[in-house]
Parts: sequence; structure tokens; C-alpha cells
Amino acid sequence: MADYQETLDLSSYAALGDSFTEGLNDPGPDGQFAGWADRLAGMLAARRPDSDFRYANLAVRGRLLDQIVAEQVPQVRRIAPDLVTLCAGGNDILRPGSDPDDIAARFEAAVVELREHVDTLLICTGFDTRGVPVFGMLRGKIATYNAHLRAIADRNGCRVADLWSLRAVHDRRAWSEDRLHLSPEGHQRVALLAARALGLAVDDPEAPWPYQPTPSPADLRRENIQWAREFLLPWVGRRLRGESSGDHIEAKRPDLLPL
Repeated sequence: MADYQETLDLSSYAALGDSFTEGLNDPGPDGQFAGWADRLAGMLAARRPDSDFRYANLAVRGRLLDQIVAEQVPQVRRIAPDLVTLCAGGNDILRPGSDPDDIAARFEAAVVELREHVDTLLICTGFDTRGVPVFGMLRGKIATYNAHLRAIADRNGCRVADLWSLRAVHDRRAWSEDRLHLSPEGHQRVALLAARALGLAVDDPEAPWPYQPTPSPADLRRENIQWAREFLLPWVGRRLRGESSGDHIEAKRPDLLPL
């Protein structure tokens, strides 16, 4: 257990973002995806014996930063939560020719707007894609964007969940079959990291994984080929057609509601 002091008194939380925050590939009991933000909300609610904690999740898969700013950020003034998490820009970084400096400037404008209406704002850095097929080529852009995010947090008094430093997600079991979204256990590790960033005393997000034999090179090649056919090629196809996985998808929890 961590030796953190639980100093925040939070009665409401709104999560903004894309598929990462919507919780893709972490099935919830209600038939919707859960994800790290839902799990974090549960941890925060458990700290309030009066059970009046309220939670909204405005995140929608596939959303670019400008869409999040236009659709989700203005809702914060309406619902007035104590805590907001903003994790955005990852889909922009994946776009060919994208500029992490420009994305970061637009991200900071959103942070400045949010800080006018919320006392506690937590942002997330991007994951380290070292050794990840295809996405490993973007590691330099992600690192540049992360450096901006940490500076933005310093300038604007934000808390940071540093996903880049989270070594637990380097294990294959932290990711679902599409290798782009977390598995349920991966979402749990991120929820614990975010909780620690907020000062909660929670279990260690870096707790060792149970032993598992390393797949053979031949098995890895077969898995990579299957992944490319089943997930990578359709993903590239959507990009070429200008389609998004979030087309016609609405936020799963647009208002602050009790847990």
C-alpha cells in the first residue's frame, strides 16, 4: 500500500476523452464498457460513506482533440464536477503528419478553459510504445507530446497520471487482442495509477504479474500476422475512408449520476 495522504474531498467526477477513457474492451456489468475511469470513480465513491458521490463519463471512442474540446469540455460548466480527467490527443498523434507541438498548444487551451471551472484536473500522458508493432514508430512523437503535457500540468496546476512510466502495461496481458485498447487488468492498473496521482492510498499499480511462459518466436509471428489481418488492416481502412469507430456513438454517462 502507498503512503499517500488522502487530502482531496471529491463528491463528483467527470471523465473526458476518447476510447481510452470510454473504457473499450473492459466489459462492465451493465453491458457497456467500464474502463479505468469507471474503476477510478468506484474508488472515489468508496471513500464517501454517505454514498452521495456522482460520476459522468463523456468520453467517446475515436474522438480527436478538437472534437473533445467542442463536445465535452463545454459540458463541464453545465455539470460542475469537483474533479475532471482529460486524456486526449492520442488519436491526433496517430494521424500521419500530425505535429505534437500544435496538438499540445490546443490541449493547453482546453486545460486553461477547464481550470476556470474545476478545482482538480488530472491529465494523462501517452503510453510508451517501445517494441509495439507499427505504433512503436510513433514513440518519438509521443515522447515529445508527453514533455509538453508535463509542462502544461506544471503551468496550470494539474495532476498527472504518467502512463509512460507505468511499466506494468509493458506486459502483453495489459492489452486486449487489438493491441490498441487495454484489457480489464490493464484498465485496473491505470485506475490505480490515477488514484495515486490524486493522493489515494491504493494497491500498487506496478504489482508483479503472475508468471507466464514467454511465447516462442514462431508463435509471436503467427500472432502478429493474425493481429494485422483482424485489427490493423481494418483500422487502416477506416482511416483511409475517413471513418471513425465513434461515428453515431453517444457518451455513455453524459450527466453526473450516483454510483
